[in-house]
Amino acid sequence: MTADLAAATSPSLPAGPTVLVPVGSIEQHGPHLPLDTDTVIATEVATRAAETLVAEGASVLVAPALSYGSSGEHQDFPGTSSIGTSVLHDVVVELTRSMRTWASRVVLVNAHGGNVAALRGAVRQLVDEGHDVAWVACATEEVDLHAGRTETSLMLHLRPAAVRLDRAEPGNTGSLGELLPLMMAGGVKAVSPNGVLGDPAGASAEEGAAVLAAMVGDVVAALGGGGGTP
Repeated sequence: MTADLAAATSPSLPAGPTVLVPVGSIEQHGPHLPLDTDTVIATEVATRAAETLVAEGASVLVAPALSYGSSGEHQDFPGTSSIGTSVLHDVVVELTRSMRTWASRVVLVNAHGGNVAALRGAVRQLVDEGHDVAWVACATEEVDLHAGRTETSLMLHLRPAAVRLDRAEPGNTGSLGELLPLMMAGGVKAVSPNGVLGDPAGASAEEGAAVLAAMVGDVVAALGGGGGTP
């Protein structure tokens, strides 16, 4: 059976599946990456994790992505389309309540750091209500923070035609600890006029494939082969 929830019919759904919900954003990713970069990454990680789990015998479906996230720190850049933390929190709560009437478990697969506060709060509330729900991260910050080498490599692997390498340029390469107070006060533009936190130089599709495989492995491991608790 397909792992794609949207393509399934209601009678074809298995009893009590786990549903993976990709959570991304529509926000600036520098002059060279598309606005839906986080959504593309979250969807691909969730899809590949589901394929692995289904092959192991688990009942897993991938829902359509929550494409709009909490991206206020990028609001100074055109194209950024944010619904904010409180609205994202409420969307996750209501969506999970709905899905849990037929799904045994809901796991949110997140690829945007700005969504974390909403996801933590929503999951805490839902667990208190008795729901089996969790969130897991598609972490890309080991090399750079935003629109640098890691995300550029991922997009060269996943959607190469959407990457404008001729426009790629470095941004602020400081650490999160150094930049976070300034970003909280003035947004990303206060520390990086081009919106890049890191340096896309050296990015490659091959590196993107390796990073993606590692992220998928992390999500599968967090899910415990379909039976664990992230």
